Amino acid sequence: MGDSRPRIDAPKRAGGDGVPEVFCSDEQSDVPIDLPRWRELAVHALRAEGVRGACELSLFFVDEATIADLNSEHMGKVGPTDVLSFPLDGVEVADSQGPGALTRGPARPHADHDDMPTLLGDVLVCPSVAQRQAPEHAGNLDDEIALLVVHGVLHVLGYDHAIEEDTIRMRERELRILCDHHWNGPAPQGFRQDHDE
Repeated sequence: MGDSRPRIDAPKRAGGDGVPEVFCSDEQSDVPIDLPRWRELAVHALRAEGVRGACELSLFFVDEATIADLNSEHMGKVGPTDVLSFPLDGVEVADSQGPGALTRGPARPHADHDDMPTLLGDVLVCPSVAQRQAPEHAGNLDDEIALLVVHGVLHVLGYDHAIEEDTIRMRERELRILCDHHWNGPAPQGFRQDHDE
């Protein structure tokens, strides 16, 4: 079995012609969210990881009830969490035109999958949890949201922190992306990356 960790020197995903796109939605009202700013950071994180071509990522800001339900359903954990990521690996598009096909019109040419965007996955951030944990974690709400967005994007791209070596590698990438695209310089004093995951 080969190493399943992503290679930093190779693109993680490549769609057809185009550029990575991030769809953002604020589905909570507890904390004001600057969607264009966080969308831009997510795009920078994708590009910093070598993602090229037409691909799509969704970034949702949700309330505690929503993220608690998803945390229970998908992670088997009780209560709200700060961020969840759902990678969409191996997305397939059916082109069946035979019996039982969804369309019964005339046969169409097969879709050109090189022209279709690759669906990377979804990142869900809970701003109210981020607000509560920011003082003991990243230091302030702005840095906490930035960390969670980058952390979620890296998870979608295959990073993990199940073992210490992977945790170190993921935190190094988070810090590099934040320094380059959030602070435009070194991390502020007091910034911490550790999660209670």
